[in-house]
Amino acid sequence: MKASERNTRPGLEVPEPEEHFFLKASVIENLDRIKRLASRHPVNVLVAGRQGCGKSTLVRQFAARNRRPLATFQIGILSEPGQLFGEHQLRAGETSYREFLFPKAIQTPGCVVHLEEINRPEHPKALNMLFSVLAEDRKVYTDELGLIKVANDVVFFATLNEGEEFVGTEMLDAALRDRFYVTLIDYLPPDVETRVLHLKTGISESDALTIVNVANQLRSNAQEPLTVSTRHTLMIAEMVAVGATVEEAFVNSLQASRDVLESVLLSLHLELSLKGRGNAGEYRLY
Repeated sequence: MKASERNTRPGLEVPEPEEHFFLKASVIENLDRIKRLASRHPVNVLVAGRQGCGKSTLVRQFAARNRRPLATFQIGILSEPGQLFGEHQLRAGETSYREFLFPKAIQTPGCVVHLEEINRPEHPKALNMLFSVLAEDRKVYTDELGLIKVANDVVFFATLNEGEEFVGTEMLDAALRDRFYVTLIDYLPPDVETRVLHLKTGISESDALTIVNVANQLRSNAQEPLTVSTRHTLMIAEMVAVGATVEEAFVNSLQASRDVLESVLLSLHLELSLKGRGNAGEYRLY
């Protein structure tokens, strides 16, 4: 179905494309395959990878580049089965059923449905009704709404962080994972990450390279490795863009010990110093 023929329902919008968003060529080629598969039947894609490395942006970019409406649902707020579809509510002494956006989204041809943090529901049974809409028959029945069928050309994207460091997450149920194609993304290569920081924030290429070098040293630090996501390096670059030194930006953006930061910065011939910019122990009236 052509983008111009899609009937976008209220609450569903086609997002604007993200500037300077880089992906591996192989990932882009696979997303093109997903688009072609979706024209035959609804498709499920699981995007996994480190935090802050662009999983959600990938989903938004897929929708934007293909002029598809996007609906994002936070799985972490789900505490009971069926909660995605709607809820009973009491008004003026009478009970009625309020339909949520999810059933509208999955019945909208061409919609991109983003299930964010799919392995973080408050209650594991909250995902039970997803099995039906992600299965081959693509339909589910509810007493309140009747039979709901997934529309043509719908793409389900699920994103997740997995690992012991992510509080509140669970390993994704194997039967649920089996319904997805899998796309993995990781940190950008240093030259690409440097270019992204320069293009997105306007800082110099030399400052951008310094930020990336420090981040990679922290990521690979044998004594106390830190997760420094691309989201974080962008935050640091934005601080530099408004006048902070690279050292100040790292100190104020990361939860790292001063000793570790000092070791990394010195190894790159930088000094962890705030000379000329006020004493770190000085207090001023704000």
